[in-house]
Amino acid sequence: MAAGSAAGWAVGALGVVCLLLRLDFISCDSQVIYGAVNKNVTLYTSSFKPFKEIVWKRGKDKVVEWDDQSEVRAFLSFKDRVYLDTVSGNLTICKLTPSDEDEYRIESPSVRNNSKFTLRVIESLPSPALSCTLIDGNITLQCVILEDYNTHLELIQYSWDCPSTIQCQNGSKPSEAYVTKEGDLSQEIQCIISNPLFRRTTSIILSTCVPSDNTRHRSALFAIPLVLIGGLLFFKSPVVW
Repeated sequence: MAAGSAAGWAVGALGVVCLLLRLDFISCDSQVIYGAVNKNVTLYTSSFKPFKEIVWKRGKDKVVEWDDQSEVRAFLSFKDRVYLDTVSGNLTICKLTPSDEDEYRIESPSVRNNSKFTLRVIESLPSPALSCTLIDGNITLQCVILEDYNTHLELIQYSWDCPSTIQCQNGSKPSEAYVTKEGDLSQEIQCIISNPLFRRTTSIILSTCVPSDNTRHRSALFAIPLVLIGGLLFFKSPVVW
């Protein structure tokens, strides 16, 4: 019974901790924040009383520090690139670079528990390239990024925007989709790539994926030998004066 009571107490305590986490009173895990290359990002914190001293750190290194007896001091590569709001405790980092990625935390007696943030810096997405092939009566659509883009590829999501008259089926990869040839080929389909900060689209008309009628091409191919034969007969005919 004692073991059961202890287990029940532990579960109840865990529930309280989770509730406090949801209410932002304390934070045990890092909050993931996304920022764009060359843009600004702000790490927001909460305080239960006015600040008298603040230290922001990236990993073990100081980013900025301040107390009510001195001015704000920035360190390392953050000099002239950070702004500390000494009232709210919020930290703004300007002109982000990929090297700014890390875990940040604020240390202050005014914060009940060290607030942690995991910063991810993302480059702008390029427009995707959309291609298609016709195989066994099905149109295979492929959406790819042609540029040398390798920033957090795991964050890229692929989706397809198809009109109501077309039924798109997901392929074996998120970047692929299938459409039957019997659909309305005059319709346009969009490929959408996105990450937490950016979204890009590219469209294609299905009719461009299906070869046109080759009858005219076959006629043209047959016409060429006839012209050649006629020319040969002309040159082989005896000259009459």
